[in-house]
Amino acid sequence: MKIYTRTGDSGETGLFDGTRVPKNDVRVAAYGDVDELSAWLGFARASLEEFEIRSMLERIQRDLFAIGARLADPAHRIADRVTKAAAVAPEDIARLEQWIDSLEADLPPLRRFILAGGSPAGATLHIARTVCRRAERAMVTLEQTLGAGAFDPSLLVYVNRLSDLLFTMARAVNHRSGATELEW
Repeated sequence: MKIYTRTGDSGETGLFDGTRVPKNDVRVAAYGDVDELSAWLGFARASLEEFEIRSMLERIQRDLFAIGARLADPAHRIADRVTKAAAVAPEDIARLEQWIDSLEADLPPLRRFILAGGSPAGATLHIARTVCRRAERAMVTLEQTLGAGAFDPSLLVYVNRLSDLLFTMARAVNHRSGATELEW
């Protein structure tokens, strides 16, 4: 597989079903934001020594590949060999909720808004949270532009829950490292 194909030199890219669209297409924007989110999670993972959250982030990155594949597939034609790996199921959303609950159990109660920051890893997770929210907005735009069948609705639920988890992870990483949360 070559890294450069020259097929995008005119400002177009190919979707999973072979359709050619402009690189600023709403579908491309949505999966591009998901890809950027995954890159930020990789950066956060690389800056953490803690195994628990690093392994959570790796699992999330794998889920985000599945979400990106689904968003890049307008005709819902993902090959059978890829379908299972590119699925986001209710269990995946439940897993995120369980992780939130588990991490929150060790945190002081949240009484006010907090400023993003803290430790380098915590600050990176806050950035990832904002990118996650942007990906969520891009998915809503995609759905509003192309209609309710643009993608599986569970993908939006997953991304919404993920932003909550990333906020909680940032707080947990900062708490565990002794970094102070600055209240607003």
